[in-house]
Amino acid sequence: MAGSLESNKIAAAILVGGLLTLGVGIFSDILYPTRHMVHEEGGSEDANASVGATAGATQEFAPSLPMIAQADPAQGQKVATKCLTCHSFDKGGSNKIGPNLWNIVGNKPAHNEGFAYSEALKSLQHMWTFEELDKFIANPKAYAKGTKMTFVGLKKPEDRAALLSYLRTLSDSPQPAP
Repeated sequence: MAGSLESNKIAAAILVGGLLTLGVGIFSDILYPTRHMVHEEGGSEDANASVGATAGATQEFAPSLPMIAQADPAQGQKVATKCLTCHSFDKGGSNKIGPNLWNIVGNKPAHNEGFAYSEALKSLQHMWTFEELDKFIANPKAYAKGTKMTFVGLKKPEDRAALLSYLRTLSDSPQPAP
């Protein structure tokens, strides 16, 4: 009888471990959806642009560019709290897991000396314009295949617009809003 009880305990432990793993996976999918969200107003094909056109990605997203001029940088700073685990925003701030983002708007990718960028970002030949940053922030992995950035992206155009409005202020000479 003791052997049977031990077998039941082992089976129960395996079952509970599997259920916990499944539950964590489902919960993380709810918190961080991997499917792309389509523009909620049901915008036309012309209103959507391809994510990572520079990098050859094909996912569609609703661009945030028209919203940047009216976006609140303070709201963007709140959105940026999602980035604080990996990035710093202060002038002269240190690199973390990701590079410091001071003066990112209008700069070239992989510009931060002393940070080990992925080859995917080093190979980009354009500047970080609002449009390019919008595409990257929407889905970093699709935009720059091979990037070390694990963030799934900001799917809501209003969140990206607010974040870009905030990033714009992080410069001694801010770029004009689009």
